[in-house]
Amino acid sequence: MNPDLQRLQPYPFERLAGLLGEPAPGLEPIALSIGEPRHPAPDFVRTALTEALDGLARYPTTRGEPALREAIAAWLTRRFNLPGNAVDPGRHTLPVAGTREALFAFAQAVVDPADDPLVVMPDPFYQIYEGATLLAGAEPHYLPAGDGQPDLEAVPEAVWDRCQLVYLCSPGNPTGAVLSREAMVGLMERAERHDFLIASDECYSEIHHPDEEPPVGLLEAAAGAGNTDFRRCVVFHSLSKRSNLPGLRSGFVAGDAEVLQQFLRYRTYHGAGLGPPVQAASTAAWSDEAHVVENRERYRAKFDAVLPFLEPVLDVRRPEAGFYLWPRTPVDDETFARRLHAEQGVTVLPGRYLGREVDGHNPGANRVRMALVAEENECIEAAHRIRRFVEQLHAEGAGPAA
Repeated sequence: MNPDLQRLQPYPFERLAGLLGEPAPGLEPIALSIGEPRHPAPDFVRTALTEALDGLARYPTTRGEPALREAIAAWLTRRFNLPGNAVDPGRHTLPVAGTREALFAFAQAVVDPADDPLVVMPDPFYQIYEGATLLAGAEPHYLPAGDGQPDLEAVPEAVWDRCQLVYLCSPGNPTGAVLSREAMVGLMERAERHDFLIASDECYSEIHHPDEEPPVGLLEAAAGAGNTDFRRCVVFHSLSKRSNLPGLRSGFVAGDAEVLQQFLRYRTYHGAGLGPPVQAASTAAWSDEAHVVENRERYRAKFDAVLPFLEPVLDVRRPEAGFYLWPRTPVDDETFARRLHAEQGVTVLPGRYLGREVDGHNPGANRVRMALVAEENECIEAAHRIRRFVEQLHAEGAGPAA
Protein backbone atom coordinates (compact mmCIF):
# COMPACT_ATOMS: atom_id res chain seq x y z
CA MET A 1 0.00 0.00 0.00
CA ASN A 2 1.06 3.58 -0.57
CA PRO A 3 2.56 4.59 2.81
CA ASP A 4 1.34 8.17 2.35
CA LEU A 5 -2.23 6.91 2.83
CA GLN A 6 -1.40 6.67 6.54
CA ARG A 7 -0.72 10.42 6.60
CA LEU A 8 -4.29 11.29 5.64
CA GLN A 9 -6.33 12.67 8.53
CA PRO A 10 -9.92 11.51 9.10
CA TYR A 11 -12.38 13.46 7.00
CA PRO A 12 -14.36 16.11 8.94
CA PHE A 13 -17.64 14.22 8.69
CA GLU A 14 -16.00 11.02 9.93
CA ARG A 15 -14.84 12.95 13.00
CA LEU A 16 -18.30 14.49 13.39
CA ALA A 17 -19.96 11.06 13.34
CA GLY A 18 -17.66 9.98 16.17
CA LEU A 19 -18.50 13.11 18.18
CA LEU A 20 -22.29 13.01 18.03
CA GLY A 21 -24.60 10.74 19.96
CA GLU A 22 -28.36 10.41 19.58
CA PRO A 23 -30.20 13.55 18.44
CA ALA A 24 -32.71 15.34 20.62
CA PRO A 25 -35.82 13.17 21.11
CA GLY A 26 -39.08 14.56 19.79
CA LEU A 27 -37.45 17.01 17.38
CA GLU A 28 -37.06 16.57 13.64
CA PRO A 29 -33.29 16.55 12.93
CA ILE A 30 -31.95 19.48 10.91
CA ALA A 31 -28.53 19.13 9.27
CA LEU A 32 -26.51 22.33 8.72
CA SER A 33 -23.22 20.44 8.68
CA ILE A 34 -22.73 19.43 5.04
CA GLY A 35 -22.46 21.95 2.20
CA GLU A 36 -24.76 19.98 -0.08
CA PRO A 37 -27.23 22.22 -1.95
CA ARG A 38 -30.80 21.03 -1.56
CA HIS A 39 -32.64 23.42 -3.83
CA PRO A 40 -34.34 21.64 -6.76
CA ALA A 41 -32.28 20.84 -9.81
CA PRO A 42 -33.39 23.00 -12.79
CA ASP A 43 -36.04 21.31 -14.92
CA PHE A 44 -34.35 22.26 -18.20
CA VAL A 45 -31.18 20.49 -17.06
CA ARG A 46 -33.15 17.34 -16.26
CA THR A 47 -34.65 17.52 -19.74
CA ALA A 48 -31.26 17.94 -21.40
CA LEU A 49 -29.94 14.96 -19.46
CA THR A 50 -32.75 12.59 -20.39
CA GLU A 51 -32.84 13.68 -24.03
CA ALA A 52 -29.16 12.72 -24.33
CA LEU A 53 -29.47 9.19 -22.95
CA ASP A 54 -28.58 7.69 -26.34
CA GLY A 55 -25.06 8.90 -25.55
CA LEU A 56 -24.74 6.08 -23.02
CA ALA A 57 -23.93 3.82 -25.98
CA ARG A 58 -20.53 5.45 -26.57
CA TYR A 59 -17.38 6.30 -24.67
CA PRO A 60 -16.82 9.98 -23.87
CA THR A 61 -13.60 11.73 -24.76
CA THR A 62 -11.49 13.02 -21.89
CA ARG A 63 -11.30 16.46 -23.52
CA GLY A 64 -15.08 16.77 -23.64
CA GLU A 65 -17.46 17.64 -26.47
CA PRO A 66 -16.86 20.91 -28.36
CA ALA A 67 -20.33 22.18 -27.40
CA LEU A 68 -19.56 21.88 -23.69
CA ARG A 69 -16.13 23.51 -23.97
CA GLU A 70 -17.67 26.35 -25.99
CA ALA A 71 -20.40 26.86 -23.36
CA ILE A 72 -17.76 26.96 -20.62
CA ALA A 73 -15.62 29.45 -22.52
CA ALA A 74 -18.64 31.67 -23.22
CA TRP A 75 -19.68 31.61 -19.55
CA LEU A 76 -16.17 32.47 -18.37
CA THR A 77 -16.00 35.36 -20.81
CA ARG A 78 -19.39 36.77 -19.74
CA ARG A 79 -19.03 36.23 -16.02
CA PHE A 80 -15.47 37.50 -15.60
CA ASN A 81 -15.47 40.25 -18.23
CA LEU A 82 -12.70 38.62 -20.22
CA PRO A 83 -11.62 39.80 -23.69
CA GLY A 84 -13.79 38.17 -26.34
CA ASN A 85 -11.05 36.00 -27.79
CA ALA A 86 -9.09 35.32 -24.59
CA VAL A 87 -10.54 31.87 -23.80
CA ASP A 88 -9.94 29.28 -26.50
CA PRO A 89 -12.41 26.43 -25.76
CA GLY A 90 -9.99 23.81 -27.04
CA ARG A 91 -6.88 25.07 -25.23
CA HIS A 92 -8.02 26.86 -22.10
CA THR A 93 -10.89 24.65 -20.82
CA LEU A 94 -11.18 21.06 -19.65
CA PRO A 95 -14.42 19.51 -18.30
CA VAL A 96 -14.00 17.45 -15.12
CA ALA A 97 -16.14 15.20 -12.95
CA GLY A 98 -16.65 17.85 -10.28
CA THR A 99 -14.03 20.06 -8.67
CA ARG A 100 -13.33 17.64 -5.83
CA GLU A 101 -11.62 15.05 -8.01
CA ALA A 102 -10.00 17.70 -10.20
CA LEU A 103 -8.49 19.61 -7.27
CA PHE A 104 -7.06 16.34 -6.01
CA ALA A 105 -5.80 15.12 -9.38
CA PHE A 106 -4.20 18.45 -10.23
CA ALA A 107 -1.56 18.13 -7.51
CA GLN A 108 -0.72 14.62 -8.66
CA ALA A 109 -0.05 15.97 -12.15
CA VAL A 110 1.93 19.13 -11.38
CA VAL A 111 3.97 18.46 -8.22
CA ASP A 112 7.54 17.21 -8.56
CA PRO A 113 8.12 15.18 -5.35
CA ALA A 114 11.88 15.01 -5.93
CA ASP A 115 12.37 18.71 -5.22
CA ASP A 116 11.37 18.93 -1.52
CA PRO A 117 8.12 20.71 -2.47
CA LEU A 118 5.66 22.73 -0.44
CA VAL A 119 2.03 23.26 -1.36
CA VAL A 120 0.58 26.40 0.20
CA MET A 121 -3.09 26.49 1.28
CA PRO A 122 -5.42 28.51 3.52
CA ASP A 123 -6.20 27.33 7.04
CA PRO A 124 -9.06 26.45 7.62
CA PHE A 125 -9.58 24.74 4.29
CA TYR A 126 -11.25 22.11 2.13
CA GLN A 127 -9.46 18.95 3.19
CA ILE A 128 -8.98 17.73 -0.38
CA TYR A 129 -6.10 20.25 -0.70
CA GLU A 130 -4.20 18.57 2.12
CA GLY A 131 -4.85 15.02 0.96
CA ALA A 132 -3.84 15.88 -2.60
CA THR A 133 -0.62 17.43 -1.30
CA LEU A 134 0.39 14.46 0.84
CA LEU A 135 -0.33 11.87 -1.84
CA ALA A 136 1.61 13.93 -4.39
CA GLY A 137 4.70 13.64 -2.15
CA ALA A 138 4.70 17.26 -0.96
CA GLU A 139 4.31 18.95 2.42
CA PRO A 140 1.40 21.29 3.15
CA HIS A 141 2.15 24.81 4.36
CA TYR A 142 -0.86 26.32 6.12
CA LEU A 143 -1.70 30.01 6.01
CA PRO A 144 -3.99 30.96 8.92
CA ALA A 145 -7.11 32.70 7.67
CA GLY A 146 -9.44 32.82 10.70
CA ASP A 147 -12.53 34.63 9.46
CA GLY A 148 -10.99 36.12 6.31
CA GLN A 149 -8.47 35.31 3.59
CA PRO A 150 -4.83 34.51 4.44
CA ASP A 151 -2.25 37.30 4.46
CA LEU A 152 -0.14 36.39 1.43
CA GLU A 153 2.22 39.31 2.11
CA ALA A 154 3.29 37.71 5.40
CA VAL A 155 4.58 34.49 3.82
CA PRO A 156 8.38 34.18 4.14
CA GLU A 157 10.44 34.15 0.96
CA ALA A 158 11.87 30.76 1.97
CA VAL A 159 8.37 29.28 1.73
CA TRP A 160 7.82 30.73 -1.74
CA ASP A 161 11.22 29.33 -2.79
CA ARG A 162 10.04 25.77 -2.03
CA CYS A 163 6.46 26.29 -3.18
CA GLN A 164 5.30 24.46 -6.30
CA LEU A 165 1.55 24.99 -5.98
CA VAL A 166 -0.80 27.37 -4.15
CA TYR A 167 -4.40 26.44 -3.47
CA LEU A 168 -6.68 29.46 -3.19
CA CYS A 169 -10.31 29.27 -2.17
CA SER A 170 -12.25 32.41 -3.00
CA PRO A 171 -14.96 32.79 -1.84
CA GLY A 172 -13.55 30.88 1.09
CA ASN A 173 -14.85 27.68 2.63
CA PRO A 174 -15.80 28.08 5.47
CA THR A 175 -15.21 31.82 5.89
CA GLY A 176 -17.05 33.19 2.84
CA ALA A 177 -14.26 35.76 2.46
CA VAL A 178 -13.26 36.96 -1.01
CA LEU A 179 -9.65 37.49 -2.06
CA SER A 180 -9.05 40.91 -3.56
CA ARG A 181 -7.95 41.54 -7.13
CA GLU A 182 -4.78 43.19 -5.80
CA ALA A 183 -3.88 40.12 -3.72
CA MET A 184 -4.37 37.87 -6.76
CA VAL A 185 -2.15 40.04 -8.93
CA GLY A 186 0.52 40.13 -6.21
CA LEU A 187 0.42 36.34 -5.99
CA MET A 188 0.84 36.03 -9.77
CA GLU A 189 3.93 38.21 -9.56
CA ARG A 190 5.33 35.94 -6.85
CA ALA A 191 4.51 32.89 -8.96
CA GLU A 192 6.67 34.29 -11.75
CA ARG A 193 9.58 35.05 -9.40
CA HIS A 194 9.46 31.76 -7.55
CA ASP A 195 8.18 29.37 -10.26
CA PHE A 196 4.93 27.97 -8.88
CA LEU A 197 1.35 27.46 -10.08
CA ILE A 198 -1.88 28.88 -8.66
CA ALA A 199 -4.98 26.69 -8.37
CA SER A 200 -8.02 28.80 -7.51
CA ASP A 201 -11.07 26.95 -6.20
CA GLU A 202 -13.97 29.24 -7.14
CA CYS A 203 -16.93 26.90 -6.72
CA TYR A 204 -18.81 29.37 -4.46
CA SER A 205 -18.29 32.36 -6.76
CA GLU A 206 -21.91 32.49 -7.96
CA ILE A 207 -23.50 32.56 -4.50
CA HIS A 208 -23.19 36.20 -3.52
CA HIS A 209 -25.48 39.02 -2.46
CA PRO A 210 -27.67 39.80 -5.49
CA ASP A 211 -27.21 43.57 -5.10
CA GLU A 212 -23.43 43.54 -4.82
CA GLU A 213 -20.59 43.06 -7.27
CA PRO A 214 -19.76 39.38 -7.83
CA PRO A 215 -16.46 38.05 -6.48
CA VAL A 216 -13.44 38.62 -8.70
CA GLY A 217 -11.93 35.51 -10.29
CA LEU A 218 -8.29 34.62 -10.86
CA LEU A 219 -8.59 34.67 -14.66
CA GLU A 220 -10.31 38.05 -14.44
CA ALA A 221 -7.48 39.41 -12.31
CA ALA A 222 -4.92 37.90 -14.68
CA ALA A 223 -6.46 39.42 -17.80
CA GLY A 224 -6.79 42.80 -16.09
CA ALA A 225 -3.09 42.71 -15.24
CA GLY A 226 -2.11 41.91 -18.84
CA ASN A 227 -1.67 38.16 -18.29
CA THR A 228 -4.07 37.30 -21.11
CA ASP A 229 -2.64 33.83 -21.65
CA PHE A 230 -3.34 33.09 -17.95
CA ARG A 231 0.22 31.97 -17.35
CA ARG A 232 0.54 29.95 -14.11
CA CYS A 233 -3.16 30.44 -13.35
CA VAL A 234 -5.76 27.65 -13.24
CA VAL A 235 -9.33 27.95 -11.93
CA PHE A 236 -11.83 25.30 -10.84
CA HIS A 237 -15.60 25.78 -11.22
CA SER A 238 -18.51 23.47 -10.52
CA LEU A 239 -22.23 23.13 -11.20
CA SER A 240 -22.84 21.69 -7.72
CA LYS A 241 -23.36 24.99 -5.89
CA ARG A 242 -24.08 27.32 -8.81
CA SER A 243 -26.83 25.18 -10.33
CA ASN A 244 -27.89 22.86 -7.44
CA LEU A 245 -26.46 19.83 -9.24
CA PRO A 246 -24.14 18.11 -6.75
CA GLY A 247 -25.15 14.67 -8.02
CA LEU A 248 -24.27 15.48 -11.62
CA ARG A 249 -20.55 15.58 -10.72
CA SER A 250 -19.68 18.16 -13.33
CA GLY A 251 -17.30 21.09 -13.40
CA PHE A 252 -14.34 22.38 -15.33
CA VAL A 253 -10.74 23.52 -15.08
CA ALA A 254 -9.61 26.55 -17.10
CA GLY A 255 -6.52 28.68 -17.53
CA ASP A 256 -2.89 28.23 -18.60
CA ALA A 257 -3.05 26.23 -21.86
CA GLU A 258 0.36 24.57 -21.41
CA VAL A 259 -0.51 23.39 -17.91
CA LEU A 260 -3.92 22.12 -19.06
CA GLN A 261 -2.31 20.20 -21.90
CA GLN A 262 -0.22 18.26 -19.38
CA PHE A 263 -3.21 17.86 -17.07
CA LEU A 264 -5.18 16.45 -20.01
CA ARG A 265 -2.38 13.97 -20.59
CA TYR A 266 -2.62 12.89 -16.96
CA ARG A 267 -6.39 12.63 -17.14
CA THR A 268 -6.27 10.51 -20.27
CA TYR A 269 -4.75 7.81 -18.05
CA HIS A 270 -6.86 8.80 -15.06
CA GLY A 271 -10.00 7.88 -17.03
CA ALA A 272 -12.37 10.51 -15.65
CA GLY A 273 -14.27 11.67 -18.73
CA LEU A 274 -17.86 12.91 -18.37
CA GLY A 275 -20.59 10.75 -19.88
CA PRO A 276 -22.38 12.26 -22.92
CA PRO A 277 -25.68 12.82 -21.05
CA VAL A 278 -23.82 14.63 -18.27
CA GLN A 279 -22.06 16.78 -20.86
CA ALA A 280 -25.37 17.68 -22.51
CA ALA A 281 -26.90 18.64 -19.16
CA SER A 282 -23.78 20.64 -18.26
CA THR A 283 -23.86 22.52 -21.56
CA ALA A 284 -27.44 23.56 -20.83
CA ALA A 285 -26.58 24.65 -17.27
CA TRP A 286 -23.55 26.78 -18.20
CA SER A 287 -25.63 28.45 -20.94
CA ASP A 288 -28.35 29.74 -18.60
CA GLU A 289 -28.16 32.43 -15.87
CA ALA A 290 -31.82 32.80 -14.91
CA HIS A 291 -31.73 29.82 -12.55
CA VAL A 292 -28.52 31.14 -10.95
CA VAL A 293 -30.16 34.51 -10.24
CA GLU A 294 -33.11 32.72 -8.65
CA ASN A 295 -30.71 30.62 -6.57
CA ARG A 296 -29.00 33.74 -5.19
CA GLU A 297 -32.33 35.17 -4.16
CA ARG A 298 -33.15 32.02 -2.22
CA TYR A 299 -29.91 32.25 -0.26
CA ARG A 300 -30.42 35.97 0.36
CA ALA A 301 -33.86 35.22 1.78
CA LYS A 302 -32.39 32.62 4.12
CA PHE A 303 -29.65 34.91 5.41
CA ASP A 304 -32.23 37.70 5.85
CA ALA A 305 -34.49 35.37 7.83
CA VAL A 306 -31.86 33.66 9.99
CA LEU A 307 -29.41 36.40 10.98
CA PRO A 308 -31.86 38.53 13.02
CA PHE A 309 -32.37 35.53 15.33
CA LEU A 310 -28.67 34.68 15.68
CA GLU A 311 -26.91 38.06 15.76
CA PRO A 312 -28.21 39.03 19.24
CA VAL A 313 -26.72 35.88 20.82
CA LEU A 314 -23.74 34.88 18.65
CA ASP A 315 -20.69 36.59 17.14
CA VAL A 316 -21.81 36.01 13.56
CA ARG A 317 -22.07 38.01 10.34
CA ARG A 318 -23.26 37.60 6.78
CA PRO A 319 -20.42 36.25 4.60
CA GLU A 320 -19.17 38.10 1.53
CA ALA A 321 -20.22 35.08 -0.54
CA GLY A 322 -21.11 31.41 -0.21
CA PHE A 323 -23.82 29.84 1.94
CA TYR A 324 -21.99 29.29 5.23
CA LEU A 325 -22.21 31.05 8.57
CA TRP A 326 -18.99 30.91 10.59
CA PRO A 327 -19.85 32.08 14.12
CA ARG A 328 -17.68 32.08 17.22
CA THR A 329 -19.00 29.82 19.95
CA PRO A 330 -19.50 30.64 23.64
CA VAL A 331 -18.03 27.24 24.56
CA ASP A 332 -15.49 25.18 22.66
CA ASP A 333 -16.71 24.16 19.21
CA GLU A 334 -16.87 20.40 19.84
CA THR A 335 -18.92 20.89 23.00
CA PHE A 336 -21.18 23.33 21.15
CA ALA A 337 -21.78 20.91 18.27
CA ARG A 338 -22.30 17.87 20.50
CA ARG A 339 -24.76 19.57 22.85
CA LEU A 340 -26.65 21.39 20.07
CA HIS A 341 -27.25 18.06 18.39
CA ALA A 342 -28.22 16.29 21.61
CA GLU A 343 -30.47 19.05 22.96
CA GLN A 344 -31.93 20.69 19.84
CA GLY A 345 -31.43 18.15 17.02
CA VAL A 346 -29.38 20.57 14.87
CA THR A 347 -26.11 19.35 13.37
CA VAL A 348 -23.25 21.78 12.71
CA LEU A 349 -19.56 21.16 11.99
CA PRO A 350 -16.90 22.04 14.58
CA GLY A 351 -14.51 24.54 13.03
CA ARG A 352 -11.40 22.79 14.31
CA TYR A 353 -12.20 19.88 11.98
CA LEU A 354 -11.58 22.22 9.02
CA GLY A 355 -8.29 23.64 10.31
CA ARG A 356 -4.81 22.62 11.37
CA GLU A 357 -2.79 23.83 14.31
CA VAL A 358 -0.10 26.37 13.42
CA ASP A 359 2.13 27.80 16.17
CA GLY A 360 -0.11 26.27 18.80
CA HIS A 361 -3.38 27.64 17.40
CA ASN A 362 -6.05 26.10 15.18
CA PRO A 363 -7.81 29.04 13.44
CA GLY A 364 -11.00 27.01 13.17
CA ALA A 365 -11.22 26.32 16.90
CA ASN A 366 -14.17 27.82 18.78
CA ARG A 367 -16.14 28.38 15.60
CA VAL A 368 -18.70 26.20 13.86
CA ARG A 369 -19.72 26.02 10.24
CA MET A 370 -23.43 26.25 9.50
CA ALA A 371 -24.51 25.52 5.92
CA LEU A 372 -27.78 27.26 5.00
CA VAL A 373 -28.59 24.67 2.36
CA ALA A 374 -31.95 23.42 3.63
CA GLU A 375 -35.19 25.06 2.61
CA GLU A 376 -35.94 28.43 4.23
CA ASN A 377 -38.47 27.13 6.76
CA GLU A 378 -35.98 24.54 8.03
CA CYS A 379 -33.23 27.15 8.31
CA ILE A 380 -35.55 29.41 10.32
CA GLU A 381 -36.51 26.56 12.63
CA ALA A 382 -32.81 25.73 13.08
CA ALA A 383 -32.09 29.37 13.95
CA HIS A 384 -34.80 29.34 16.62
CA ARG A 385 -33.34 26.19 18.14
CA ILE A 386 -29.76 27.49 18.01
CA ARG A 387 -30.83 30.69 19.75
CA ARG A 388 -32.60 28.75 22.50
CA PHE A 389 -29.48 26.63 22.97
CA VAL A 390 -27.13 29.63 23.13
CA GLU A 391 -29.41 31.39 25.58
CA GLN A 392 -29.24 28.27 27.74
CA LEU A 393 -25.44 28.36 27.56
CA HIS A 394 -25.45 31.99 28.64
CA ALA A 395 -27.80 31.11 31.52
CA GLU A 396 -25.26 28.50 32.60
CA GLY A 397 -22.61 31.22 32.67
CA ALA A 398 -20.83 30.38 29.42
CA GLY A 399 -18.84 33.25 27.91
CA PRO A 400 -16.70 33.48 24.79
CA ALA A 401 -14.59 30.34 24.36
CA ALA A 402 -10.89 30.79 25.07
